[in-house]
Amino acid sequence: MLCKVFILSLGIYSLVSCTSQKNVNAYGKEAESIDLSEGQQKLLKEYPLQIKFNRIVEESRCPEGVDCIWAGVAVAEVELTDKAAKPIILNLATTDMQAKGYQKSTNFNGYTIALQNVAPYPTAERGTQDLKGNYKISISVQKK
Repeated sequence: MLCKVFILSLGIYSLVSCTSQKNVNAYGKEAESIDLSEGQQKLLKEYPLQIKFNRIVEESRCPEGVDCIWAGVAVAEVELTDKAAKPIILNLATTDMQAKGYQKSTNFNGYTIALQNVAPYPTAERGTQDLKGNYKISISVQKK
C-alpha cells in the first residue's frame, strides 16, 4: 500500500513540475521561441508577426578567457512586421541597463518580444571581427 502511495505521489509531482515549467501567459498561450541567423526572417506560427534579425549593432561582451571590469553587452537590431502596423526596428540587448538605453525585452502591438541569447560568444583568440555575419539570436514572443 505504501508503495502505491509513493508511486502515485511521484506521478502527481512529475505532472505538476512539467506544467509549472511552461512559459504560459494569462491567456493560456505559451511564448514562441525562434532562432534567427543574421539577415534571416521568419513568420511566426502562433502569432501574425514577421521577425527579421538584421545585424548586431554593438558587441562589447567580455571575451571568454579574459578578465574584464564590465561583462559587456550585445545589441541585436530586429525588424518586426505586424499586419496591423508598419514595420518597426528594435534594438534588443543581452542585459537591461536603463542608463545606457539597453533593454532585453519590449512591447509591440500587444506582444512582448525578448532577446534570449546571442551566439557565438567572443573569445580572446577570435575577437569579434570574424563574428560579423555569423551571429545567431534566440527571441521569445508572447501575446500579452
